[in-house]
Amino acid sequence: MGNWMKTLPTLAVSVLVLLVPARVCPAKDYPAPKPARDTSQYGAHFQRTMTLMQTSAPQRPRTVRILFYGQSIIGQGWHTMVLEDLKQRFPHTDFVVANKALGGFGSHFLVRTLHYDVIPFYPDLMVFHVYGPVDKYEELIREIRTRTTAEIIMQSDHANKWPSDTRQTHRSPFAEIARKYGCSWQPQRWEWVDYLKDNQLEPGDVLRDEVHLNKHGRWLMAELLKRYMIYLPDAPQDEWKDTVRTFEVGKDVHWRDGKLTLTFTGNRVVALAGQGDGGGSATVLIDGRKPSEHPECYTFTRPSGTPKIGWPAIKKITWREPPLLESWEATCRDFNDDHTEFTFSVTGSKTGFDGTGRASESFVSNSGRIAIEPEDWVFEYDRRVGKQPAPDGFKVRWRVVLMGCDTYRAPKVEEPAREYPTVLASNLENTEHTLALVADGNVPPPVKAIVVHRPPY
Repeated sequence: MGNWMKTLPTLAVSVLVLLVPARVCPAKDYPAPKPARDTSQYGAHFQRTMTLMQTSAPQRPRTVRILFYGQSIIGQGWHTMVLEDLKQRFPHTDFVVANKALGGFGSHFLVRTLHYDVIPFYPDLMVFHVYGPVDKYEELIREIRTRTTAEIIMQSDHANKWPSDTRQTHRSPFAEIARKYGCSWQPQRWEWVDYLKDNQLEPGDVLRDEVHLNKHGRWLMAELLKRYMIYLPDAPQDEWKDTVRTFEVGKDVHWRDGKLTLTFTGNRVVALAGQGDGGGSATVLIDGRKPSEHPECYTFTRPSGTPKIGWPAIKKITWREPPLLESWEATCRDFNDDHTEFTFSVTGSKTGFDGTGRASESFVSNSGRIAIEPEDWVFEYDRRVGKQPAPDGFKVRWRVVLMGCDTYRAPKVEEPAREYPTVLASNLENTEHTLALVADGNVPPPVKAIVVHRPPY
């Protein structure tokens, strides 16, 4: 990995996909991979997700959230072929899928952006590949495994050239990270090599440049992941059975005198709407306070893009004082030639003008609601790669959102078998809490169940 900067892809593509249909290349277009020589790791460490899909049925469809994350290899669109395959294999599953890959963002960048990309989305499964420093890679995996219940498929590099390393030692630090944090390690590199040799192909035959995939390569990437995602009915459930728990209303929890109370351990709690017209509402309390009174339940959205490439202009934004639900804008001026230095001012839609700063210095706004570190500005990277200066007065925009709600109103349930989830609170401290739903009137809102997420680390 000492030469990781030399191979770091610079294609910057940010893609969000929600059940986007895609043309799947028929198998007859390319020779199919031969059966894998070693399937011992197939399905390992993501069986909660596979169980949700396998047990979905017309009378009980399950909702499965999948996030594809990483850089340009993940962002090349082949994930739509995987999704089409999953929808065919598990037709009664309701898939909620996003691809938030950021081409050119190595692990040292994504460890910053995950806070507004991964944590709010809170996937059941994350498919992940990135180049970059090993320590930041581990920090990223650790952060996700301690702040979400997401299972993670960590993909090895594909073979963009004939490898000189051995099957036993290839990227062993990354395989060790997978073992340490209970993730799945998909060693696709050697299956990729086998495919090339089996079909008398050169690495460049499935690439469009030195790293990125052509149409054949995208198809192959999808094929190798599709066959890797298998259900293992006899696999032990110990590592996941208590990470997400469902409490049925009327069986495990009850309304009493217009109040539903549940003591739970975890960092996220979700209500599933019950059958009804969606009437009625309830105040949501976590440990006696509304979710909006828990600063940890707030997050910033991904900031708007840089002028040339379109990368998020700020990798990470934090705060010193609890934020408000509002929109923010940073106006950037006086860029030097390489964009390592410029001035900026920040303004909130409720806070108003909130101070000025310099890119080379740590910044905390007057209210304390915005804090930005010098390392998190992306203009210098955009200038270096895109070869285009930012215009004076360039604006960066983002919002503050609440991962939860203060008032629960059940959505109208048109198909009683399906799940209609509403996040009540997310990103709480992963410890014991008490949820209370207090009906605002004589009739409480219809709630079928409460789902609690407890990250495993």
